[in-house]
Amino acid sequence: MEGSLARILIVDDDVNISEVIKMYVENSGYSTKVVHDGKAAQDAFIEYKPDLVLLDIMIPNIDGVDVLKWIRKEHATPVIMLTARGETFDKVLGLELGADDYIVKPFEPKELVARVKAVLRRYNSENSNKEILTFQELSVDVNSYNVQYKGEEIKMPPKEFELLHFLASNKNRVFTREQLLCEVWGYDYPGDSRTVDVHVKRLREKLQGGPNWQIETVWGVGYKFEVK
Repeated sequence: MEGSLARILIVDDDVNISEVIKMYVENSGYSTKVVHDGKAAQDAFIEYKPDLVLLDIMIPNIDGVDVLKWIRKEHATPVIMLTARGETFDKVLGLELGADDYIVKPFEPKELVARVKAVLRRYNSENSNKEILTFQELSVDVNSYNVQYKGEEIKMPPKEFELLHFLASNKNRVFTREQLLCEVWGYDYPGDSRTVDVHVKRLREKLQGGPNWQIETVWGVGYKFEVK
């Protein structure tokens, strides 16, 4: 997905900003498609099959947050949120819902392109030639972000999946909430350790454990994926 192979869907209702983004992204070797509202974004996502989406929050018809939710129901495609609002709440909300990065307007186009390259590079690295983790009644496939539990596919947002994959990749190792925030969400994530608790709770609701494994709480420390 690097260089000209990567397709970038740009979603912003400001025509001038869209054209600037398009120019810089295409000059960096990517192909682009530009739309200006949420419904058009959904249609373009299905037709264009982008490798990454640059998604403004404040767009007509269907706002960016709902478009992000819609994408995350079925796809792990990287999404970078664009918005003029810089409140911490907005950042946390977007990242909690599965955005991969977040950039506040006004921004330098070169910074945006750098973010695009970084997210695509990270996505490629995480999803190339990785083994499928298998335990009794559970398989975790990082190539397709697919989880099979007791013979059924379990749907989960990217960050839930990434937390599960990280813990399962480091079985029987205890991690503090702060370590998990850094490893799964990144060092500059604006949320707090309660984010980890919420995601662990959701994982446990979907995965009640297996004959020889469980997501365990280590009181006073954090969490581990215990395999007996």
